[in-house]
Amino acid sequence: MKVTLQRPPDLLLVDDDENHCWALGRMLERRGYAVQVASSVQRACELLGSWAPSHAVIDLRMPGASGLSLIPRIKAVNANASIVVLTGYASIATAVEAIKLGAVHYLTKPVDVDAIEDAFHRVEGDETVPPSQHPLSVGRLEWEHIQHVMAEHGGNLSATARALGMHRRTLQRKLSKRPPSARLPTRAA
Repeated sequence: MKVTLQRPPDLLLVDDDENHCWALGRMLERRGYAVQVASSVQRACELLGSWAPSHAVIDLRMPGASGLSLIPRIKAVNANASIVVLTGYASIATAVEAIKLGAVHYLTKPVDVDAIEDAFHRVEGDETVPPSQHPLSVGRLEWEHIQHVMAEHGGNLSATARALGMHRRTLQRKLSKRPPSARLPTRAA
């Protein structure tokens, strides 16, 4: 009787938060993934030069290039790769862009391993998700617009600042803050 060992799925984990990366990497390894870690887009590209992962978990916001720039590179080495984008700064523009580029899902941190694994198995959207009944706040609309322009410029901060007609430092300051609440505040009666 010949026994064939099934190779664990290869997973690229890209996040500049080394503690988060280490913990998430260990949890994914316990789930049977062969994990390779990169703390920057540049390091991830180096790994992709000689390796084609079947799965990837990418942080959106890192120093330098955006995690979005990795999606086409991963798809170039493995067109069937399941890619999940994680972010602590969710925006509609970047979520849409991530999906257009080929990610299977976009999750907001903090996230658990179950949600990531569920996302890997998604092949279509969920039609039962209810539409929001609340309009976006002005601050959130500004945040969404900045994220949209940033995605159009491939995560380039200087080009985004020029396109928005604002000083680069002003844009950095706006991006360093937590995103505003998506909903308008309710009035007390």
